[in-house]
Amino acid sequence: MNILRQIGIVTLINLRNIPQRLGTSLVVVIGIAGVVAVLVSVLAMAIGFNETVKNAGRPDRVIILRGGANSELASTLSRDAVLTIEDAPGITRTTNGQPIASAEAVVIVNLPQKNGGSEANVTLRGVGPQAWQLRPEIHLTEGRLFESGKREIIVGRAVQAQFQGLEIGSRIAFRDSDWTVVGRFESRGDSHESELLADVESVLGAYRRNLYQSTTALLESVDGFDTFKSALTTNPRLSVDVDRETDYYASMSEHLNKALTFVGYVVGGIMAVGALFGALNAMYSAVSTRSREIATLRAIGFGPTAIVISVFVEALLLALTGGLIGAGIAWIFFNGNAANMLGGNFTQVVFRLSVTPNLIGLGIVWAVTIGLVGGLFPAIRAARLPIAIALRTV
Repeated sequence: MNILRQIGIVTLINLRNIPQRLGTSLVVVIGIAGVVAVLVSVLAMAIGFNETVKNAGRPDRVIILRGGANSELASTLSRDAVLTIEDAPGITRTTNGQPIASAEAVVIVNLPQKNGGSEANVTLRGVGPQAWQLRPEIHLTEGRLFESGKREIIVGRAVQAQFQGLEIGSRIAFRDSDWTVVGRFESRGDSHESELLADVESVLGAYRRNLYQSTTALLESVDGFDTFKSALTTNPRLSVDVDRETDYYASMSEHLNKALTFVGYVVGGIMAVGALFGALNAMYSAVSTRSREIATLRAIGFGPTAIVISVFVEALLLALTGGLIGAGIAWIFFNGNAANMLGGNFTQVVFRLSVTPNLIGLGIVWAVTIGLVGGLFPAIRAARLPIAIALRTV
């Protein structure tokens, strides 16, 4: 009998006996399903947050901060500096010659969350009159735009879904004054949907400030970045840092993305060790209960290779089942769910968990690896099982 036929027969016999070892088999399946579900769901948070923040940037838009500042909250720009920036070469201009740029003020406000009512930080961003040409992805879905000089705000779709009191017509108290919600907007699911937008001069006036935090500008072309940056950073009247929006937002999400990925692998790794011991126990039990059967097969001419592969196939099948169940749980219960956490400006960024095909594939790889390692030593034991001793086992 050739080796492939031997493998097929022994594997089929082994798989038919799984119902007799249902308890130990379920330990493997459930343990591995838990590993994959946790790993995939935590990494889905990292991917969802990264995509939300990254989508806020475009390579032909630049953000200018005070030199040495690593975020908008740490930056200040004078009005003279903003005028100098807007006069720099390479900025796209409107038909009447106005630069498509927005000098912006960023402040933190506290709002009660719908889930539990505890307060959390939210970004109130004051934007200039060219903000809508600068960011055409922002579009109203309800209500109207705020008017210049008035204490009116429009709210992002994501922040409205997570926080209380942001319905159209609501009045919110910021800095000893009431602000009226006049509209709701969407912006392709990016981090701006986690913000409140208002007229920049109204924000500065309410908070008794005269300095902006940043200026964002639209370049005439992506390739014009180096020329634009050089013109500003070599200007002796300025001390600024210039970044593409894509690079800036990537740096804002980098640390949190790494932290979530680290937590995912650490927690998943700890659970994987437990699942591995469960797989070892289950497969040793399978070999033990089949010792006489294995010895009989060896005695009638079945080689050790067929025995080893049959053990591996069982371990792999149980692991794959657990992996698919775990990935399915993560997809059903977590994919697309809204969550919020602190972003680069220490304010809440609302995002959606993203269970991607690559993440599911990674979970399956983890499951298969646990199964193969868990079946290795039991398979070796089955192959080395002494025929004579096993046949005398009652």
